[in-house]
Amino acid sequence: MNQDANRRSQRAVRQLLESWQRSGVTYLKQFEPVAQNSDSPTPLVEPPHHLPVQADITSTPEPSIQQQPQTSEMTEEPIRESDQARKEISVPRTTKSKLNKGDRQAELDIIASQVSKCTRCPELAETRTQTVFGVGNPRAKIMFIGEAPGADEDKQGEPFVGRAGKLLDKIIEACQMKRSDIYIANILRCRPPGNRNPTDLEASNCRGYLDAQIEIVDPDYIVCWGSVAAKNLLHSDLPIGKMRGDFYEYGRAKVVCTYHPSYLLRNPSAKKNVWEDMIYLFADMGIDLKAQD
Repeated sequence: MNQDANRRSQRAVRQLLESWQRSGVTYLKQFEPVAQNSDSPTPLVEPPHHLPVQADITSTPEPSIQQQPQTSEMTEEPIRESDQARKEISVPRTTKSKLNKGDRQAELDIIASQVSKCTRCPELAETRTQTVFGVGNPRAKIMFIGEAPGADEDKQGEPFVGRAGKLLDKIIEACQMKRSDIYIANILRCRPPGNRNPTDLEASNCRGYLDAQIEIVDPDYIVCWGSVAAKNLLHSDLPIGKMRGDFYEYGRAKVVCTYHPSYLLRNPSAKKNVWEDMIYLFADMGIDLKAQD
């Protein structure tokens, strides 16, 4: 395994463990090593029998993952019939999902139902009109991630429907796509009072839901709209201007970071930068947007 492949594998394992931790997994079962011949690859990590999306992600997160002996209080739950459709789900995915469109939508509906009852952030739960889960194609090749719902989103229950959403729709149309072709979500699923930025704790509380959406939709590409989305998905403190013009990785998805549409409303000159980012993204998909200028 060359160094680049080794780094990618290590990053995938680290993201997987972090996601299990965020979803409430507090220990990994100890497995005895199995003898293998020299030609057989050694697995990097043995996945738990219960994957993070199956957990009640409205519960309080547990401390860091550690190996513990199995006791009578830590027995494995029987696999429920509803869990069978989720047997392929683990975060982050490094191989393409085999779930069909209907199955993915059913999984998203389950998570959305959990979100609608979430009270992990008391202030947000008390002030929201409704939760704002996500919309779009459950088998989308491209997933958009914004920061948090605003007043219009809180009222309508759909992300990106205000002035920034209308501008986003124009960007999508300029890319010769429809809104329904893409899956759109946010870092938070509740509106922060006064449209303030999400706190680190709020983003952490909501991260399991975001990871579930990414895992179920399994996009080839993710676009982080603004620094809040980029920071929380990629754990980066770099300003968005320095993150532009490059691909990052999250699971098997390639990630592009660009300015949020609300920033473009305040700084129209930055629209050309976003268009450059779209050209860069679609060129990797084999589509030349320059010809459509």
